[in-house]
Amino acid sequence: MPLEATMMIIDNSGYMRNGDYQPTRFAAQSDAVTTVFNSKIDSNPENTVGCMTSAGKGPEVLVTHTKDLGQILQGLHSSSQRISGQSDIPTSLSVAQLALKHRQNKNLRQRIILFIGSPLTGAGADEKSMVRLAKKLKKNNVAVDVVCFGDEEGRDLNEPVLKAFVDNVISGDNSRHFVTIPPGPDILSDIILSSPILSEDLPGGGPAGEASGSGAGAASNDFEFGIDPALDPELAMALRMSLEEERARQAASAPAAAAAETATLPPISESPTSAPAAPSSTPLPATAEPTSNSTDDPQAYDDEETLLAQALALSKETGEDVDMADASPTKASGSAGAAEVPDDEEMSEEEAIAKAIEMSMQEDQEDKAK
Repeated sequence: MPLEATMMIIDNSGYMRNGDYQPTRFAAQSDAVTTVFNSKIDSNPENTVGCMTSAGKGPEVLVTHTKDLGQILQGLHSSSQRISGQSDIPTSLSVAQLALKHRQNKNLRQRIILFIGSPLTGAGADEKSMVRLAKKLKKNNVAVDVVCFGDEEGRDLNEPVLKAFVDNVISGDNSRHFVTIPPGPDILSDIILSSPILSEDLPGGGPAGEASGSGAGAASNDFEFGIDPALDPELAMALRMSLEEERARQAASAPAAAAAETATLPPISESPTSAPAAPSSTPLPATAEPTSNSTDDPQAYDDEETLLAQALALSKETGEDVDMADASPTKASGSAGAAEVPDDEEMSEEEAIAKAIEMSMQEDQEDKAK
């Protein structure tokens, strides 16, 4: 936000009693002066604003550089009681330039905002004299903004002279603006608030506009939120500030979001060789499903019992064959007249058990006989 010392020149000529701006030209101008003061002070607490008149008995400084809105309102109230005469713009600009020269903080840039709602009159109000005055202000590094309002006839007379004056003032970014505001339903202060005059004081630079806007439509119809700032300037400013805060928040969180998205990417994209492994792993649940549900099928359960019984029988037969094979030589050597042992395949399980018991008893008797 700029560091500026601003001097506002208001028009208190007899033309200010007209009611083409609601409620009167002077009341609408006073509201615009208050809006400019608040915008300048809010943009930077070091800024100062002064106010002076251009008509009446002569140009008069109402308030020197101040940060107190009460002093501005008091000066506007006192000048409303002295609405008369013709505006002396060249003298008013010279006095304003001297007031800025004696500002306390020399680091503040100098700016004059001229409100003109009456025809230019006087010896020094011609185009040549105004251009000479503009070059003098340029030499002293004074920026100038001109707000021309009033009826169409008066604006048509003033516009060529004021444009030539503004074009010869110091050039640079936001150093000179010329805005004409015709009568209409729009409020004067709201149009100035959305004009290039206060664009640098707004948080986001304000709405875009040409340095020499020529109408209220260019200042208020291009508002980006779809509402008319002339109807609710406070809401318009709050929306602008909210938009700028949201943009700043998104800009600050963008790197973190990008880093988090990069960190959560799957490793498949980085190693293409691991991609074919996915199809082989997917059929596993399908093959495991029948085994997990095999106990729920009665037929499968019976088959398992049958296989288990067969396995037990085979294990028993294998064990008996070994025992019988080991025992058959012993019997043959122990008793010569013993009968031949029948084949195991022809013997039942009970016969095999009885045969084993009989052989055991014979061995015990032989041991006792010895």
